[in-house]
Amino acid sequence: MSRFTHKVALVTGAGSGIGAAIARGLAAEGASVVVTDIDRDAADSVSRQITEAGGTAATFVQNTANWEDSRAAVDFAQQTYGGLHLAVNNAGIGGPAAPIGDYDVDAWDRVRAINLDGVFYGLKFQLPAIVASGGGAVVNMASVLGSVGIAQSAAYVAAKHALVGLTKVAALEYTAQGVRTNAVGPGFIDTPLVRASLSPEALTHLEKEHATGRLGSDTEVAALTLFLLSDDASFISGSYHLVDGGYSAH
Repeated sequence: MSRFTHKVALVTGAGSGIGAAIARGLAAEGASVVVTDIDRDAADSVSRQITEAGGTAATFVQNTANWEDSRAAVDFAQQTYGGLHLAVNNAGIGGPAAPIGDYDVDAWDRVRAINLDGVFYGLKFQLPAIVASGGGAVVNMASVLGSVGIAQSAAYVAAKHALVGLTKVAALEYTAQGVRTNAVGPGFIDTPLVRASLSPEALTHLEKEHATGRLGSDTEVAALTLFLLSDDASFISGSYHLVDGGYSAH
């Protein structure tokens, strides 16, 4: 069954990884998807994958740290497909690893600008547009580090915790107007970037931190995200849902 037929969706950071998996999943279930990313070639590649599979997608280049881009992305969705019903604020960066006393101030600002400010900018324009289209849902991509900490990642952990709070406020303000907002908290996800950045020993240690004994996949995160966007989750709003393989259970 196609849960998103006649729906218009916007997914940020959709040029790779989790965002790409979500965009492909939405399109496979009938949505017209605006694939946004700061990297046009990456976004175009995902849009082509969708259209070649028989789906509907269009690329929009977006730097989520610029509020004007968030407004323009929503305008593009409305002009291209006639409205907006679903949004996934997925774009994010990890930032450098350093203790707080040594943390670079410019790096702090950059992580906050993309991982928190960028989600606020998205919501600012997405929520009224979804109301105007008759209602829908939003998912903000947090992290397991939106509920627990990890050393040497002050900016990322702080931004993801704040994102969970922002999600709750959005739900309180807009659920009665027909727009549910939730957050998803992935554990550590198996991507080429993660494998390239870790030694085999570090990767093995990280895998063991998950009760599953492995890292997650982008399709596992996408499955939860699509559920929360669907009408099957009609009584779920303002909450934070982990898909972390038991990482936070200890």
